[in-house]
Amino acid sequence: MKLGEIAKSLDCELQGDGSVEIYRVAAIEEAGPGDLTFISNPKYVAKLKSTKASAIIVSKEFPPLDMGTLRTENPYLAFARSIELFYTAPRPKTEIHPTAIISPSARIGKNPSIGPYVFVDDEVVIGDNVVLHPHVVIYRGVRIGNDFVAHAHACVREYCEIGNHVILQNGVVIGADGFGFAKGEGNAYFKITQSGRVVLEDHVEVQSNSTIDRAAIGETRIRRGAKIDNLVQVGHGSRVGENTLLCGQVGLAGSTEVGNNVILTGQVGVAGHCKIGDNVIATAQTGIPSDVEPGKIVSGAPAIDHKLWLKCAVIFSKLPQIDKELKELRQTIESRLNKS
Repeated sequence: MKLGEIAKSLDCELQGDGSVEIYRVAAIEEAGPGDLTFISNPKYVAKLKSTKASAIIVSKEFPPLDMGTLRTENPYLAFARSIELFYTAPRPKTEIHPTAIISPSARIGKNPSIGPYVFVDDEVVIGDNVVLHPHVVIYRGVRIGNDFVAHAHACVREYCEIGNHVILQNGVVIGADGFGFAKGEGNAYFKITQSGRVVLEDHVEVQSNSTIDRAAIGETRIRRGAKIDNLVQVGHGSRVGENTLLCGQVGLAGSTEVGNNVILTGQVGVAGHCKIGDNVIATAQTGIPSDVEPGKIVSGAPAIDHKLWLKCAVIFSKLPQIDKELKELRQTIESRLNKS
C-alpha cells in the first residue's frame, strides 16, 4: 500500500514521497525497509537514529525527519488505525456447528457464527452477526445485542443483558454469583441468593479470565465504552462509568461506584461502597479505602495524592539513614544532659 494512500486513509498530513510502498506496521526497533512505525512516547525518540523504517507517524509538532512522515494530532490513534489497513482478524464461517446445542426457544439474529459445543439456553435473545467461539455458554433468559463476539469458554449467566458491539475474551464470566454470605448460628455462613443481574452497555470489552458478579438485588452495570483488562474482579452491585479503563488484576469490592473516564492501573484495589469520581487516575497497586474526588491522581496504600506519595516514596528509601541520624542525635543530647 502506498504511503500517500495510508495518509489519506488515516487523515494525516504527508511529508515526503507518497509513492513509497508500505507492507506492514512495526515497532520502531524492529522496523525495516517497507515498514511504517510511529512515535507517541518521548522515550523512544533516541531509537530514530537506528530505525530502518521507510515511514513514521508522529505528532504535528515533531521536528522534521529525513523519511516519509505522517503527521497527526494523535499519533497513537493513527498507529492503531493503521494496523487495520494491513491485518483483519479471521472471522469464523457464517454457520451453526452441528455440535452446538441451541434451545428451540432461543432467538438468534442474522448471520450467526456459532462454533463447536456452544450451549445457548432457553429464552435467550441474540442480535445479528453474533460470533460464539467453541465452548461458549449462554444461560437462560440472556439478552444480547448486535455484533457480539464471545471467545472460547466465555460464559454469560442467567438473565444478564449485553448491548451492541461487545467483546468477551477467553474465559470471561459475566453474572457469576456475588460473594454474599450472612453469618448465622455457630458462625456458619448462610449463602445470600444472588437474584440480580449484570448489564454491559454498548462497546464494552472484557478481556481474558475476568469476572463481573451479579448482585443479590439490583444490578451490576458496566457503562458504554468501558474496557476491562485480564484478571479483573468487579464485585456485586458495582457500577463502572463510560470509557473507564480497569487494568490487569484490578479488584472492585461490592457496591463500588466508578465514574466516567477513570483509569485504574494494574493491581489497584477498591474497598466496598466507595465512590470514585470522574477522570480519576490510580497508579499501580494503589489501595483505595474511601471515596476519591473527581480529577484526582492517587497512589499508595492507603491512597493519597500522587505528588505527596512521590515525596513519601523518596523519604521511605532514606528511612534507615534518618533513623541512624536520629539515634546518634539522641545519644549526643543524652550525653550532654548527663554531663550538665
